[in-house]
Amino acid sequence: MKPTRFESAIILIDKKNSEDINTYQVYGLEVSKELVYSQRMSQKLLQFEPNASEELQIAARAQHICRWKIARDEYPMDKVGYLKWRETLKKMHADITANILKEVGYEPEFIDRVSFLINKKLIKKDDGSQALEDVICLVFLDYYFEEFAEKHDDEKLIDILQKTWKKMSEKGHAAALKIPYSNKSLALIKQAIS
Repeated sequence: MKPTRFESAIILIDKKNSEDINTYQVYGLEVSKELVYSQRMSQKLLQFEPNASEELQIAARAQHICRWKIARDEYPMDKVGYLKWRETLKKMHADITANILKEVGYEPEFIDRVSFLINKKLIKKDDGSQALEDVICLVFLDYYFEEFAEKHDDEKLIDILQKTWKKMSEKGHAAALKIPYSNKSLALIKQAIS
C-alpha cells in the first residue's frame, strides 16, 4: 500500500534528521540526536493535543530539522548573536520542510501554515503556534531538563524555568506539573513559578 502524503512527509523528515552526526543514548543505543528529538516532539504533541492537525503534527516533527547544520558558534556568543542564530535556524527549518511538503504533493496553503507554525508566529494569539510552543517546553522539561540542570547553577536554572513558564499556556503549565521530576528539579520549578 502506497504511503499517504503525511506518512511520506514524516519519513522524509526522519531521513533528514537521521543524518545528524551528533548522537544520543536511548536504551543503550546511539541514535541521531535530532531524530530522537523529533520523535519525542511527535509523541508529546499527541499526548498534549490528541486531535492535532496534520500541519501541527508536521511542524512538531520538523521543528529542529537539520539543526546541526548551523552551529551556535557561527554567531556572536551574546544575546543578539543567539537571537540571530535562532531566527536563521527557524527559516532553514521552514524552508527544508516546505521543500519536503512540495515534493510529496501538499498544497501551498498547507505548506504556508506549516512554515508559519515552525516560525512560531503569534504565540499566545494563534492556537497552533501556542500548542507547538507548549510541546517544545514540555519536551525540554520531560527529557532534557535534568541533564541541563547538572551543568548550571540554580540561579540560571530558575531564570530559564521562569522564561519557559512565561511562554506556556495554562494547559501547558498543567501538563508540565504532571511530569515526574527529581526532588531537586521539582523544588527549582516550584521556586521559579512561585
